[in-house]
This record gives sequence, structure tokens and C-alpha cells, in this order.
Amino acid sequence: MKENGLISNYMVAQYKVEKSASNEEKISNLLERNFNNRERLEAVISDLTYVRVGKEWNYVCLIIDLNNREILGYSAGKNKNSNLIREAMYSIRHPLNKIQIFHTDRGKEYDNKEIDEILNVFDINRSLSSKGSPYDNAVSEATNKILKTEFIYQEKLSNLQELKFKLAEYVYWYNNLRIHGALNYSTPTEYRKVRENKKIKISDSAQNIWSNCQG
Repeated sequence: MKENGLISNYMVAQYKVEKSASNEEKISNLLERNFNNRERLEAVISDLTYVRVGKEWNYVCLIIDLNNREILGYSAGKNKNSNLIREAMYSIRHPLNKIQIFHTDRGKEYDNKEIDEILNVFDINRSLSSKGSPYDNAVSEATNKILKTEFIYQEKLSNLQELKFKLAEYVYWYNNLRIHGALNYSTPTEYRKVRENKKIKISDSAQNIWSNCQG
């Protein structure tokens, strides 16, 4: 890297923000750090991260499917609150009632009546990390780090509209063009399609066997 004049994107200044209050609800951790080999929409995870926009803090919320690490929903806003999470959830282009588990850390912004109502209406089970344990939501933590390194730290954002526009571009690139080591170096979209095709072939094969037995 030195010979080619390259500088790591990870060597950048990082901002510190105040920690929000903790969610003290007695809700268990349904994932128990089992992040891999999940079915499509079996478990989605979420977290918030901060973005410097001009001279102010803005925030980004991501919702990720553990099946293929795809960013299913996202939002950006000036306030770290339930509206940000609600917007991200309603941006998901899949039936919400197909989601089985919604896992987050114990940030207070996830502890409110509005989010509870969404989960209840669509019959989604809630799962919370243990208090003070970022490893329980490690995939979200890692994805936020990638987001900052590849997108946020590379941009000088002047307003919220610009953040939203460029975030949408990044999410498209992340899902459809960026390869992931955890997905055998395929993109989230490619990985999902390969698994879906395998299921179709297995289903067709089972149907053929059943038809032959009936014959």
C-alpha cells in the first residue's frame, strides 16, 4: 500500500455521540448469536448509526436479513427515534408478516408503543441483545462499520436530502454489486437467487417422485 500511495479507509477520525438510555424490558435473546444458516426472512436485525451532515448529527437505520446479509429496509433522519425505525420497516419490499424475528440492541428508541404495534400487527417476535453486549447484534455492528467506511467517511454531506439520495444509491450497490466473504464472495442478491433456485429444484424433484409413486 505504501509503494502505491494507498491509504486505508479505516484510518479515519471517528465521532462520539451520547449513548441513549437502555431498554430494560424483560425480553429474551432469541438469536443467541446464531447469525448463520437462517431462512429467508426468518430473522432480521436492526441498529442505528450516526452521520455527520454539515455541522449536525443525522442518523441512519438499517434492517438486515440474516439469510443473505441483504439490507431490506433503511431510513435516514435528523432524530434518533421511533419514526426512523418505522420508516425503515415500511420501506421493506416484502410482506412484513413473513418476518419471524426482529432483533435489536437495547437502545431506547426501539422501546416504544409504535414499534410494538407494528410487531403485533404483523405477528413478529421481538428479540433483544443482552444489556451492554454488542456481540449479540454483531452483524448489525459490522454492517454499520462497513457503511461508515465505504460510504459515510467518503462523503461530505451537506443536507438530509443528499444523505437520503446517496444512501439509496449505496444500498443498491451493497445489495446488488458488492461481494461478501460470508456469502462465498457473491452479492446478497446473487446468494438469495441461488438459494431460491435450489429450493425450486428440490421441490420439483420431490413433486416428480410423488407423481411417479402415484403412477
